[in-house]
Amino acid sequence: MSTSSLLWGLLFGSIGLGFFLYGKKQQAFVPLLSGLALMIFPYFVSSTALLVTIGIALTALPYFFRI
Repeated sequence: MSTSSLLWGLLFGSIGLGFFLYGKKQQAFVPLLSGLALMIFPYFVSSTALLVTIGIALTALPYFFRI
């Protein structure tokens, strides 16, 4: 695991915590699940490029799907 993977994982985990807390408080399903996914997925992805790609996609998900 490289330093960049750790820092990207920390960034996306922090964004995920924010989405999770927002989704829980507002009772919004999409930000809640997106936040959970953002906090969990860095543990399972070893490639930095794939980590950034998935992280950006999960971060943008609540802006496009408002349920």
